[in-house]
Amino acid sequence: MNEEMRTDEIQTGTENRKKSKYDIQKYAVIASMAVAAFFICILLFFIVYRYSGFAKIWNKLMTIMQPFIIGIVLAYVVNPVMMTVENAFMRFVAPGIKKEKAAKKAARGIGIFCALMLLIFIIVFLLELIIPQIIESIQGVMGNLPDEINSFLAWVDNISKGNTQISQVIEQSIVASTEFVKTWIEEQLLPQANTYIVSITTGVVSVAKLVINLFVGIIVSVYLLASKERFIGQLKKIIYTLFDAKKGNIIIHTARKSNEIFGGFITGKIIDSLIIGLLCYIGLVILRMPYPILVSVIVGVTNVIPFFGPYIGAVPSFIIIALANPIKGLYFVIFILVLQQLDGNIIGPKILGDSTGLSPFWVVFSILIAGGIFGFGGMLLGVPTFAVIYYIAGEIVSNKLKKRDLPTDTESYIKAESLDTESNKIKYME
Repeated sequence: MNEEMRTDEIQTGTENRKKSKYDIQKYAVIASMAVAAFFICILLFFIVYRYSGFAKIWNKLMTIMQPFIIGIVLAYVVNPVMMTVENAFMRFVAPGIKKEKAAKKAARGIGIFCALMLLIFIIVFLLELIIPQIIESIQGVMGNLPDEINSFLAWVDNISKGNTQISQVIEQSIVASTEFVKTWIEEQLLPQANTYIVSITTGVVSVAKLVINLFVGIIVSVYLLASKERFIGQLKKIIYTLFDAKKGNIIIHTARKSNEIFGGFITGKIIDSLIIGLLCYIGLVILRMPYPILVSVIVGVTNVIPFFGPYIGAVPSFIIIALANPIKGLYFVIFILVLQQLDGNIIGPKILGDSTGLSPFWVVFSILIAGGIFGFGGMLLGVPTFAVIYYIAGEIVSNKLKKRDLPTDTESYIKAESLDTESNKIKYME
């Protein structure tokens, strides 16, 4: 009897010690989280309160990291081409090479060389083709601007059919604009000539730095492409070191999905914009519009921006054409509306598909927010970035709902009234 009591006391003491140890660990974790949250709040307050200083540090860091950012972007863009060439080499040429390791190195080297040469060739070809035409178009616009303004006034006077009041208002507006430009040149532009010269010099230095960073970026991209499997392996090793198997798998799966979203969106948008620019050029030539290459380049480049891009490019293009020929300016508006409808309903969906999984509302939301914070770059990458965030949030919500044995599709909640606390079933509105 005494032995049984002694055994029970020992077991009870052991359980109490375990419980006490568990309680200590639990409270230690809670205390650590509270301290971490406190320091995070202080850090956020410091960032907000000292935003200007933080922004300067961030801009300085981005300037230092620019060659590496360029290299990462270049490597990401040309990687599909490199892999295509490498796979073709391994399939047709490598069987004739005795050493497999030497064959893989040769395939990778040839793949990198072909990918970068193709990229450089495309850039040089487009610059050689487009820049002279753009310069010629701009010179034509500037040289013919007075005659085109007079023609525009004559056209307005003709459609007003002698209504001198309309003509006078337009003429007064143009005269006022001319006087404003003249005053601005005499009172602001010429007195600040030295400042502008310094700015131009700074701009030339910035361009020189950009060229150097681009050259360094190409070298960085070569190293990244040559050892991409090793870098990916190192990242996976770090992930599995910091996280357990389940969380590590989730992180790697999310990274793959992010790559799929970004790659599909960027590649598809570039192809879509090239097609739209080419179709715009063909249409302008058929309609005998002035400055077809300049306008097509504007439309094609701005089309890279989702949703707002077509309208951003249409405004300056309309002004350029309308100054040369007002009637053709109206024709251009009709043509660009038809072209954008064709792109939005047929060409874009065929190329991009559902690469982002975002509704039009979230597309507009992501462009406005990212564009307001990060400018033009935010407008370009805001949609795929938000698509990744949207995907992660959707996965978290779906996993939580599955654990609670609830449906994961949105349609099941549209007419939901409440959730029964006993049966854990959704009650619907009658």
